[in-house]
Order: sequence, then C-alpha cells, then structure tokens
Amino acid sequence: MKIGYIRISTEDQNTARQEVLLHDLGVDEVFIDKASGKNADRPELTHMMEYVRRGDTVIIESISRFARNTRDLLSIVDDLQNKDVAFQSLKEAIDTTTPQGQFMLTVFGALAQLERDCIRQRTEEGRRIAMQEGRITGRPRVQVNEKEFRAICSRWRSGEISAVEAQRSAGLKSNTFYRRVKQLNL
Repeated sequence: MKIGYIRISTEDQNTARQEVLLHDLGVDEVFIDKASGKNADRPELTHMMEYVRRGDTVIIESISRFARNTRDLLSIVDDLQNKDVAFQSLKEAIDTTTPQGQFMLTVFGALAQLERDCIRQRTEEGRRIAMQEGRITGRPRVQVNEKEFRAICSRWRSGEISAVEAQRSAGLKSNTFYRRVKQLNL
C-alpha cells in the first residue's frame, strides 16, 4: 500500500500541490499535518506511523515536509524500517529500499539540518546587529529613584506597608521589585 504524508507549516498554506503530486502517483492513503516541522510530535504523523504495515511505502514530496533535523528524520525512517516499511522522498529521489537511497537519506538529512542551523545563525546575527544599531532595544528599564526606592523599602521592612503596596508605590512588578531589593541589599 502506498501511504502519502503531507505537511504544511501554517493554516494559511495550501496542500493542493502536494496532494495532486501524491494522487498522480496512485497513493492509497494520505495523512496531512498543519504544523511546524521542527516538532516531531505531529498528530497525523503519529497516526500514519500507527497505520503503516509491513510492505507499505511512505511517500513524501520533500524531506523538508517530513522532518527539519537529521536526528528526527533518521529516527522516523528508522521506525519505518523496523516495521519493514519503505520510504521515498520524491524531490530528493530517495528510496530506502536501496543502499544508495539510505546513503542519500543521511546526506540530505544532514543538509536540511545545516540549512536550519544557518537560518538560525543568520537570524541571531541580524537580531544582534539590530540591537547594536538601536533598532531593537528590548523592554525599557523602569526608572526608579534609588533614594525613593530605599524609603519605600524601609516602610515595607518596618511593616508600615505590605509588599504589594511597596511594589505599587515603586511602580514595579513583583520580580523586578525583589530583584532591586536584592541588588541594593535592602
């Protein structure tokens, strides 16, 4: 039996292209997830893994639709192979029933992981540059006069006001209030 698996990242994306491709290949059953590929815990992927039987072939349009890192890809394909289920990725021309297909699966999985890592690295570099240029500044620090803050803390420590009242008077959230108390050894 031919089993198709389709994944799109968001509800806004369309599965039609992948569905037509799998239909043209005579796929018997199709499982469709609308979720990020970085998470291997996808409902339809889980359902498909429970559904497949010995002798079936799982067909996908592209490795990127199946898994986003080498570890997940190899784990899923290993689970399929343990059930004697073949795996084919059309875009990469991978067929795990051949030694060449298994080799190519490992290579393409590593390339997909490399691409994801490079995207993450470029995103972080861009964020860092934007922060240095002042385009991303983060949450503004709450400015509290130290003398006033010490007076508020003194009233709080003496029991004159509650901690909640002290936080309100200082204009600080609980975690910031206590962090400042600790920083000033109050």
